[in-house]
Amino acid sequence: MEKGGLGRSLRKAGVKPETPVGFADEMRVGLRGMVRRVWGARGQKVVQRLQLRYEWKYLFLVVDFARGKPEWTWMDSMKSETVARAVLGMRRYTQVRALVWDGARSHRSELVGSVVGVKTIVQPPYSPELNPAERVFEEARRWVEGRVYGSVEEKTAAVDECLSRLESDPERVKSLVSWEWIRQNVQGLSEDYAASSS
Repeated sequence: MEKGGLGRSLRKAGVKPETPVGFADEMRVGLRGMVRRVWGARGQKVVQRLQLRYEWKYLFLVVDFARGKPEWTWMDSMKSETVARAVLGMRRYTQVRALVWDGARSHRSELVGSVVGVKTIVQPPYSPELNPAERVFEEARRWVEGRVYGSVEEKTAAVDECLSRLESDPERVKSLVSWEWIRQNVQGLSEDYAASSS
């Protein structure tokens, strides 16, 4: 997908106007914590505990931008087989049939491409700002970082809690991910389809 080419890329992939489109990505969640900006009393030094354990899982997230619905699962690695299983699971349990995501090696693998019923559209390299899933990741990081967890399971449970709250508020999710340029490109599919069938 070239700059300004979401609509072209969707058409090239055979995405129809009625096909639910989702934006997907992965986020590593681990016990190597991040320091966050926090409020503190004026004139007093803020001290934050920082965890430095190399233990993590990967959050696989798909956001249906039109319905404001996040779907997610956890993975142990970014290997092609694991990502393919996540995409297959997503296909079974969500309405999304077209995924827009980055060009990570596992995303471009034949194994992922062989998942029947899911069309994939690759974004330009080094452009996380084009993927609204990143906005959901920001919310999750804001929710979980800056604290120390006893295990990676505790931290993933905190992420699950954040995503469950977002899932129960589709309007909030839409405010994060339903960007005007995305809506215009997807609506353009309907206009193209109407023009070609008349």
